[in-house]
Amino acid sequence: MAGHSQFKNIMFRKGKQDKERSKLFAKLSREITVAAKAGLPDPNHNPRLRTAILAAKQESMPKDNIQRAITKATGGDAENYDEIRYEGRGPGGVALIVETMTDNRNRTSADVRAAFSKYGGAMGETGSVSFMFDHVGVITYPLARGSEDAMLEAALEAGADECVSSAEGHEFLTSIESFNAVRDALEAKLGAPQSAAITWRPQNNVVVPDEAGETLIKLIEVLDDHDDVQNIYGNYELSDALIAKLAD
Repeated sequence: MAGHSQFKNIMFRKGKQDKERSKLFAKLSREITVAAKAGLPDPNHNPRLRTAILAAKQESMPKDNIQRAITKATGGDAENYDEIRYEGRGPGGVALIVETMTDNRNRTSADVRAAFSKYGGAMGETGSVSFMFDHVGVITYPLARGSEDAMLEAALEAGADECVSSAEGHEFLTSIESFNAVRDALEAKLGAPQSAAITWRPQNNVVVPDEAGETLIKLIEVLDDHDDVQNIYGNYELSDALIAKLAD
């Protein structure tokens, strides 16, 4: 997912070409396996697994791939992964949060640090930029699912903190503690959401000059291409001109 909007500036994903889809499916499979291993392999009794499967389905991941990832968690050959968050500054002074799953902390740390350094950034300590973000649950529905008033009413009934509606859809925001309960309540009322995840939302965005923006995107692409990197969040905002150039 990538683009220039309230939703899409939060998290950068590359396009869906064959090689990129293969990498994306591998990352989604890893999350499913880790979620299934951390709890029960039944999504009805494992909220994290249910969220991981929803994310996989949103990316059109085949059912067989999803089932293999779940089955892998119950076998003796399932890898052990550590979930590590890295923080730093990228070109233009933007704040970046990089979430990883790794079976080799030293390798991943060195690779992430090298990427920041190569593209004019600097990796910081844990907590160095995360205070500039809100760690929240975000549950999205398409605009056609209902009016703004109806969505606000649904948010109140489900216990969400707020619902933000725009031309791109409805975003229900909730605390991490309430995320699973709110998602289930909304699903019972509105059907399956378009997406549901715990994310880092920037409190304010930084408008990045085009030259720095191009370097920033290169950094994000390198990080996103790393097998151990699951998610990347930033407080950047790109100009329409740069977005158009990148889309060419």
